[in-house]
Amino acid sequence: MRVRFWGTRGSIAVPGPGTVGFGGNTSCVELTTSGGACFIFDCGTGARPLGGKLVAQASKPISATILLSHTHWDHIQGFPFFAPLLVPGSRITVCGPEESGRSLRDVLSRQMDFTYFPLEIGQLPATITFQELGEGTYEIGGARIIAQYLHHPAMTLGYRVEADGAAVVYACDHEPFSETLWHDDPALSRAESIVHEGDRRHARFMADADLVIHDAQYTPEEYPSRKNWGHSTFEYAVGLAAAAHVPRLVLTHHDPGHDDAFVQK
Repeated sequence: MRVRFWGTRGSIAVPGPGTVGFGGNTSCVELTTSGGACFIFDCGTGARPLGGKLVAQASKPISATILLSHTHWDHIQGFPFFAPLLVPGSRITVCGPEESGRSLRDVLSRQMDFTYFPLEIGQLPATITFQELGEGTYEIGGARIIAQYLHHPAMTLGYRVEADGAAVVYACDHEPFSETLWHDDPALSRAESIVHEGDRRHARFMADADLVIHDAQYTPEEYPSRKNWGHSTFEYAVGLAAAAHVPRLVLTHHDPGHDDAFVQK
């Protein structure tokens, strides 16, 4: 599998000279399997340059699966600007969490209402299929997709994609279940010492993945004033990934107030 980041920012896009290193676009990550299947984690503003690249490189209509973690603005605002949607013959499958009373199509259609955008979703020439997911295991595009709910104010899914003999986990947006992460008991293993069952379950979801892409919006000092906003600290992400025996961790969903110099620290 090949993974490329097109948007790593949380909450709102912040393009500019202070964010060119880690990126100013909101959440969007491309995963391509050796068989050519294209998966896109979230469709924030990073989906616009990704879509342009896909169209420029394609010799035929594009097939892709978008795996939405949830439908907060910073994860869907790139959808109307995703260029393959304007290519006749392209086939785009949009997957995301099921919510009571509102379909994925309805949510994405609302931000493309004529009041806000010149094209409505029904005018897009690509073939768009919507698939609402709950927790479970799915076979999509030749890959095994495991979906698990995350801890966020909106209904939110994390995804584990298994293909080509490897596993990639995308966990964004997610907040610790407990203020205290570890039991202070040297007799316990790191995984066994996790206090809350929700955090233990999250670690099991990530266990032994080759790559984990995880929310790390706040510093430990910032987090107390932002509790229940649905985001993690870098300490939480690193600690849980280590307990889950993850060899490679990428921190993402950077706070819009954190420039490259701050993130680098």
